[in-house]
Amino acid sequence: MTPQNNTLGIWLMIATAFVFAMQDGLSRHLAGEYNVFMIIMIRYWFFASFVIVVAARKAGGLRQAVATKQPLLQIFRGVLLALEVCVMVTAFVLLGLVESHAVFAVYPLLVAALSGPILGEKVGWRRWAAIGIGFVGVIIILQPGFGVFQPAALLAFLASFMFALYSLLTRYAARKDSAAVSFFWTGTTGAITMTLIGIWFWEPMVSGDWLWMALLCMTSAFSHFLLIRAYELAEASAVQPFAYLQLPFAAALGVLVFNETLRSNVVIGTCVVVGAGLFTLWRARVKAG
Repeated sequence: MTPQNNTLGIWLMIATAFVFAMQDGLSRHLAGEYNVFMIIMIRYWFFASFVIVVAARKAGGLRQAVATKQPLLQIFRGVLLALEVCVMVTAFVLLGLVESHAVFAVYPLLVAALSGPILGEKVGWRRWAAIGIGFVGVIIILQPGFGVFQPAALLAFLASFMFALYSLLTRYAARKDSAAVSFFWTGTTGAITMTLIGIWFWEPMVSGDWLWMALLCMTSAFSHFLLIRAYELAEASAVQPFAYLQLPFAAALGVLVFNETLRSNVVIGTCVVVGAGLFTLWRARVKAG
């Protein structure tokens, strides 16, 4: 059982949010030019190769990495994440980074709220208050009835639910399996899933875009390892508010690189949810002290 360290887990989640945002920008660019399934398939090929190499170099080798105590759970996690990535990248293309992430911001709230009943973690009234304030921020961002709620937004909602479930299952898996085992199963099962789907959508890629594809592959492997470590080290309810930082990171990328529009309600809502996250970090430090 890994010792709990909420503060380190929180910083790992902040790093994860930044890398995820950069990864999303790369995915949006490539999926705008090529089939989504093919892009995700290639990304997972690298991801699987990376986790196999890492596992082989560790003590115990591949045999230890494969030795999960909960194979069905690990397979389901890997397949779920691969499909979630496909749904979300499709939303990036149809809706844009800014509004997709505005909708996707619901997922950390789902995880934090459900970490008590599903994982049995203690969520105090101050954290519940932060979650509630975060919901207010999301409502400000979504501004119901004013443009975000279009058919493509349903894809982002579906992705948020799928990723919330994946996040909870990752935390649950950490109770019996190490981060290395979960990392191995995430990469390999996702690669198998995407190969079965994506191989039917192969199309030629120009040489310049292979460089962007290589960068996407590297950020993909790194971001998911950070995420697994964050859940292994800290309570889900403590680290989840900081996943909101992916929203301002991705929004900045959408505006600066893809010329998307950043509406005033998105700015205000983002300030609210980030403020809720910073409050939770302060509470975690006070409690640790």
